Amino acid sequence: MTKFDKAKLPSRHVTEGPARAPHRSYYYAMGMTEAEIHQPLVGVATCWNEAAPCNIALSRQAQSVKMGVKAAEGTPREFTTITVTDGIAMGHEGMRSSLASREAIADTVELTMRGHCYDALVGLAGCDKSLPGMMMAMVRLDVPSVFLYGGSILPGRLNGKDVTVQDVFEAVGQHQAGNMSTCELEKLEAVACPSAGACGGQFTANTMACVSEAIGLALPNSSGAPAPYESRDQYAEASGAAVMRLLELNIRARDIVTLKSLENAARVVACTGGSTNAGLHLPAIAHEAGLDFYLDDVCDIFRDTPYFVDLKPGGAYVAKDLYEAGGVPVVMKELRKAGLIHEDCITATGYSIGEELDKITREADGRVIYPIDAPLTKTGGVVGLKGNLAPEGAIVKVAGMPAQHQMFTGPARVFECEQDAFEAVQNRSYEEGDVFVIRNEGPAGGPGMREMLSTTAALSGQGMGKKVALITDGRFSGATRGFCVGHVGPEAAHGGPIALLKDGDIITLDAIKGEISVDLTDEQLATRKADWAGPRETIYASGALWKYAQLVGEIYKGAVTHPGAKAEKHSYMDL
Repeated sequence: MTKFDKAKLPSRHVTEGPARAPHRSYYYAMGMTEAEIHQPLVGVATCWNEAAPCNIALSRQAQSVKMGVKAAEGTPREFTTITVTDGIAMGHEGMRSSLASREAIADTVELTMRGHCYDALVGLAGCDKSLPGMMMAMVRLDVPSVFLYGGSILPGRLNGKDVTVQDVFEAVGQHQAGNMSTCELEKLEAVACPSAGACGGQFTANTMACVSEAIGLALPNSSGAPAPYESRDQYAEASGAAVMRLLELNIRARDIVTLKSLENAARVVACTGGSTNAGLHLPAIAHEAGLDFYLDDVCDIFRDTPYFVDLKPGGAYVAKDLYEAGGVPVVMKELRKAGLIHEDCITATGYSIGEELDKITREADGRVIYPIDAPLTKTGGVVGLKGNLAPEGAIVKVAGMPAQHQMFTGPARVFECEQDAFEAVQNRSYEEGDVFVIRNEGPAGGPGMREMLSTTAALSGQGMGKKVALITDGRFSGATRGFCVGHVGPEAAHGGPIALLKDGDIITLDAIKGEISVDLTDEQLATRKADWAGPRETIYASGALWKYAQLVGEIYKGAVTHPGAKAEKHSYMDL
């Protein structure tokens, strides 16, 4: 007899009673025993594929998760979903698939869980959008859930220094500017990424991995160990055991993901100088729980959180260094000293954040993790901007940027898409002091809200990263440096002010005051709006990206594609 009452679990629909004999025959066909059939069925979902190093280690780790589930009297059922890896998709048409893949991941995990009536979920993810996509599925289904990050890549070494893929992107600009030979570039590309794992800096993958711990869906410190470390398998096994405990206690994903835990997660993004993409993913996760936690709310927290963890791209260190300094738990312990953590939030361990932090004996090392009373800067590494150019807000990463570089005024150089801007950089057909405006790259207008790393990295490589600014209704990679403002809303396709700009319009950006404005009156903007020809036509008139463009909502709400938990009429677990 199992200790779980199947009469209350979704899997009863496929395993219990005489009418389910045909279903059970399928389970016998896969070598399952009678006992295994009548235990809870736990989905073990991975984004494993051979697209990139971030996903390649997930399959191995899933086997350890299954061992943990089995040892705790559950029956694991492994399945996979897609990933689009930004590092490979970057800088060409493929990048349009990236953000849309987040929704596809959440949708496919939901459909698999529903179709087979699984009772709980352990989700493993490695690359940027797969982390929020997997967490969104957990919260949407509201099943007992544990998240596990696949781990970061080890840093490469060249000429006695650590290097990452960010260095390779920037080296393209150096090479193009004639400051690096083809031979040197080839040497760098061969050693920059020496192992499995996701990008090593505090780019989107590691930012969202830190979020998974801070929000409570992942076990403490589980996100830290690099992908090649065999010790990840112990976290995997523990995650399998943990989900069975949550099932026993009936602790579900929305018991963990609350407004308070979302605020905790935003604090950790801010103090680590995390990716601007968190400003898109946290609202999307909140949406799945029926919570209003928008870009403004995220930015309010960023504004009053000190930045004290010195990670790339703004700082010096990578994820492996953070792990060796004690990881997210030590970071959260520093935040708690300043009263910036809600301690009563329940976590995947079944204990509260406060109880988990009480167990942490390590202190800030002063090198990777600074003490919170001696931070790198007094405000967070990511800042929200608002004004007549972005009435629904925009976001900029200022981690590692001196205060004098956080204000910029200059004439607009308008580009209708990223390729045009990249060509202008390559041809050097721009002036110092220009504000690049890249529009029609929003979720609907792109479609797909591409990241602009190729353009920004090329500018940095030319030594112009601090001498021009860039604004877009698209996104920036977590690896982007310089005054680069993304998520400008409303987007051009929805008739936002960014659609109305012309070359030479004077744009003011001020990350200290939180301002993004154009030197035009309301009347001038209204006249231009009346003359506006409407959204640019895209070549995506069918298929998944067309469908995404039809459904996707506002950027500040997380660019989501369905009504969310507020519109729910049933709970999956109670069907």
